[in-house]
Amino acid sequence: MELRNESGLLFTDISSEVRRSYHYPGGQVLTIEGPQFLHVSKSGGHRLLDEAGQSWYVAPGWRAINWIAKDDKPHFVK
Repeated sequence: MELRNESGLLFTDISSEVRRSYHYPGGQVLTIEGPQFLHVSKSGGHRLLDEAGQSWYVAPGWRAINWIAKDDKPHFVK
């Protein structure tokens, strides 16, 4: 997936992840399959682009984030 970014924000390549899940109070979970690029704002919001080309904004407030790295890819990129 090619990132077309005209926002001036800096994004990190997180394409080494298979999926990323955000866990919220109350048990809700938001899972993003095939995340490719991530920007974390000063307020804690996450902007992501997934492998299908869908853009996401995840507002701060989760209790935890978990992800799975692809085989032979780094577990942490930032």
